[in-house]
Amino acid sequence: MSDWPIDSLGGKTPLEVANKPNMDRLIKHGVFGLANTIPQGMPAGSDVANLSVFGFDPKKYYTGRSPLEAVSMGIKLSPEDTALRCNLVTLSNEKNYEDSTMDDYSSGEISTEESHELINSIKENLNSELVTFYPGVSYRHCMVWDNGPMDIELTPPHDISGKRITEFLPKGPGAELALELMKKSAEILKDHPVNKKRTEKGLNPATSIWLWGQGKRPEIPLFIEKYGLCGSVISAVDLIKGIGIASGMNPVSVKGATGNIHTNFMGKGQAALEELKEGRDFVYIHVEAPDECGHQGQLEEKIQAIELIDSQVLGTLIEGLEGKEDYRIMVLPDHPTPLATRTHSNDAVPFFIYDSRHPQLQSPDAVYTEEYVKNGLIVNDGHKLMDMLLEANTK
Repeated sequence: MSDWPIDSLGGKTPLEVANKPNMDRLIKHGVFGLANTIPQGMPAGSDVANLSVFGFDPKKYYTGRSPLEAVSMGIKLSPEDTALRCNLVTLSNEKNYEDSTMDDYSSGEISTEESHELINSIKENLNSELVTFYPGVSYRHCMVWDNGPMDIELTPPHDISGKRITEFLPKGPGAELALELMKKSAEILKDHPVNKKRTEKGLNPATSIWLWGQGKRPEIPLFIEKYGLCGSVISAVDLIKGIGIASGMNPVSVKGATGNIHTNFMGKGQAALEELKEGRDFVYIHVEAPDECGHQGQLEEKIQAIELIDSQVLGTLIEGLEGKEDYRIMVLPDHPTPLATRTHSNDAVPFFIYDSRHPQLQSPDAVYTEEYVKNGLIVNDGHKLMDMLLEANTK
């Protein structure tokens, strides 16, 4: 949800103009600052950033994005397998595939039901001894490549929105097969009934698969062994659930959780309260909506997403916990997704930690914004934030 100053907002960020009374109240009573969740030299992805926030040093435990998603999807990876993210994307209709433009990396945030039909068609036609396709959520799917190359060069589709794909096609070892699969998928999806219906409704059709995010089976330590606490993870995104599952957390599904602005914000807060009530020590709540809005260039929706997180997620948690038990809470984005670039940035992110046992007013003028938290702590190693949250006292 963090961003850069925007001219149309008078040089402010969405976080600065959003109405977020709960965040602005809690930060006045807590510790705050900026944290680097992306280690120097590593890609500014949700995989690296969330590993940091979970408390796992990405430099030590990062093995690629897609295998974490595969864990969440229940896919059993052998040490030889390479997992790849398989997006359903909308490419412009050109005579030559290579001349197409990346019109939409999410195929209009296609529904899970529609995308499963499409991926099943891909499976029927393209599964082989070498590659196997697995359906996921919305536009996010997985391909497992037996002995697939790790040094193939692949580009995240959300990094090239509106650009011709020519220079971003697969390169290096295995590139020929990867491109062949992508081009064959375009032929399979071209006249698919699901796409015909979407086009008739004025929605973006899923015209091709796009492969990226390759990696090997992850080896993440158990959260309970590292911190002595039993945790749960709440997210509509397989990547985040996969990190939680790989570290031994309980994955919680919330009805209506979508990974976009139309998600069940309040349901996530309520589910977290239920997990704590049932004896869990810790809950990791992830909301994808501000990131999706950043990728789509949706300013008003990004502001709305921040406000809904404040009122329906954070507000629900505070109402359920305040005065009933001691609690600690940390609020932060995993990484910025600036509207100006519509992709991830490795800038430090604003965070705060509130402890109900120490409610003293510490910074009466504090507000939760990128600019204000510069007055606070600088956490160079983002994976140490979890240590701060789970210590007896951050003071």
